[in-house]
Amino acid sequence: MPIHQALILAILQGLTEFLPVSSSAHLAMAPWLLGWKDQGLEFDVALHIGTLLSVLVYFFKDWMQILAQAGGLKWGNDPQLARNPRLLWYLVAGSVPVAVAGLLFKEAVETTLRSPYVIGVMAILMGLVMYAAERVSKQRRDLGELTLFDCVFIGTAQALAIVPGTSRSGVTLSAGLLRDLDRAAAARFSFLLSTPAVGAAAAKAMLDLRKHGLAEDMQVAMLVGIAVSAVVGFAVIAFFLRFLRTSSIRPFVIYRVAFGLFVIGLAASRGW
Repeated sequence: MPIHQALILAILQGLTEFLPVSSSAHLAMAPWLLGWKDQGLEFDVALHIGTLLSVLVYFFKDWMQILAQAGGLKWGNDPQLARNPRLLWYLVAGSVPVAVAGLLFKEAVETTLRSPYVIGVMAILMGLVMYAAERVSKQRRDLGELTLFDCVFIGTAQALAIVPGTSRSGVTLSAGLLRDLDRAAAARFSFLLSTPAVGAAAAKAMLDLRKHGLAEDMQVAMLVGIAVSAVVGFAVIAFFLRFLRTSSIRPFVIYRVAFGLFVIGLAASRGW
């Protein structure tokens, strides 16, 4: 893989994995638009490792406090997390639906559902859901008030993200808003909940790679993919959390609808 292709795809992954715009949709569209071959299993591993590193590093203190509190220990000083010592078990429960959905619908996700029409329609529909969720949300709760039901509800919504074009962060952010979390808390929980899912995806990709082996000409591209997607992902998480403290998600709604219409129009014009 040429280095410039690895660089562009890694930047795209870092930008879209944590913003509510769907990384799978953008990574699927990039080869079609630019005339590239599919990036392949090896590079998918690099991208998953990179974004996993970014979320682990950014939320390291949060995870340490969550883990310590689950064991009855005091660690960290985040007041929201301190009020919710059972959060680890809630996150575990919330991660079950996406794992089940991934196992049940793996074949469809990798074949039928990768259609550009599915991607375009889901981009638009999820954008409208995001808009409606923000409009109806009372935004009066934070992570300290999360319940088991909240986490299972948001986790079940996350299962929809296996469909390309949906966006894990978009659907979990919307579900959090529907449970009346404020925007920043909904996004923060979305990132915490994404950690097991992204970690599982990275682990699965690495296991698959062991079966096929690593091509020698992919080693540099993989290092670029890991490093760039990790750095960009970290910056995007920091930006998005700051942005949501004072701003609406409406710009992302507009982008999703425009992107979805573009994908559908492009697919129709090219006869895909």
